[in-house]
Formats: sequence, C-alpha cells, structure tokens
Amino acid sequence: MTQEELDAMMNGEIDDIDGLEDDTDEKVDVEAEQSKSQEDPGDIGLPPGYNEDTSHHWPLPATDENKMVHQLDDVTKESEAKASEIFDIIEVISNDLMEKEENVNNAIEVITSNIELFTTLSAKFPDVEAFKTQLEKNEAALNDTNETLEMLQNSGDSIMSVMDIMQYQDIHRQKIERVINVMRALSKYMNTLFEGKIEDEKRVSSAQHIAGDTHNDLASTDDIEALLAQFGN
Repeated sequence: MTQEELDAMMNGEIDDIDGLEDDTDEKVDVEAEQSKSQEDPGDIGLPPGYNEDTSHHWPLPATDENKMVHQLDDVTKESEAKASEIFDIIEVISNDLMEKEENVNNAIEVITSNIELFTTLSAKFPDVEAFKTQLEKNEAALNDTNETLEMLQNSGDSIMSVMDIMQYQDIHRQKIERVINVMRALSKYMNTLFEGKIEDEKRVSSAQHIAGDTHNDLASTDDIEALLAQFGN
C-alpha cells in the first residue's frame, strides 16, 4: 500500500481494504518480477538494478574473483610455483649440457690422438693413401666436434642468463607482497577509524520513513494495523 492509498483510506475515499490489499500484492509481484529481470540470477549480493547497462555506476561485487588482496595473493602464489617449475626445467637442461660437453671433450681427445697417429704413419709411409685419407677425415671430425663444443658452451651461458633474468620474478613477487601489506594496513586502519562503542546488534533500527520523504515505499500490514489502532483510541 502506498502512502497516497493510505491517506485516501483514512479520508474515507476507499472502502474495500481487502481489494486494495490484493491490488497492492499484485503491484508488489510486478515490481519484484521487473527487479528480478534486471538482475543476473547467478550473482549474489548485487545492488538493485545492477546489470550490464548499469554496471559502470556500481563497484564490482565483493566476490572471490574481485577481492583485490585475494587476487594478489593468488598471483604471488601461482607465479612462485611456476617460477620454481621453470628453474627445475632449466636445471635439468643445464645438467644435460654439461654432461654432453664432457662427452664431446672425450671425443676430442680420441680424435686428436688419431690425428697424431695418422700424421706419423703418413710421414713414414707416404705412398699409403689410406693413412692420408684417415688423417683428413679425423681433422674434419675434429673441426665439427670443436664447433659442437662451442655451441654447447654458448647454450650453457644462455641458460645462466635465463636464470639471472628469472631472479627478477622474485623481485616482482616482493613488490606485490609489499603492496598487499600496504593495502592490509590501510584496511585495518579504516576499520579502526570507523569503529564504534556500541555493537551493531544493540543499535536502534534506522527509520524507514522520515518526514519530508517523497518516495513511494509500500507500508507493511503491521504499520497499517498500528496506525488504525492509534486512530481507534
């Protein structure tokens, strides 16, 4: 029942209170359906009238996806875990490179020994073409092996550079944690600033209707009965 309908009833302009209540219930149902159609049924705690068209007028709802400190905590936790995984992979690659580098060094020693042998044999037996051929093949193999060793060493240096760059991830994590600490300190300060001496449960309920209000909020049945009781006395 609106305030205008209540005034009309008190002035004797409306006799059918039951029919008025039925009309009021229908209006309430219509308004509830309109309000429901404007809201997303999947969202909880959204202000009335919140939808895609009006979302820029409202702050984001306080869900787990929008809580700032909660999100930053997730970022630092996930980034630290992923960085640890990357370091583990890099360490495996670095160990493999060092192992292969050692194998290549062993191969270089063998090839160098072969070159010395075939050099001596070619000098003593210049007419044996096989000694010259093997000497040339071993010299070519030594060049290829040296290039492979150089590539492995450069790859090892690149891995070390990657590990140095990844150290910045820890610095970024520390910066985010510092922001989190500042935000938490501000939150605690604001909570302390707005603290009261009276518990919320013991506070007087806020008035729903104040003199001078121009809204058309519906009066409850209890309000109507109390008002009629006052006039009856």
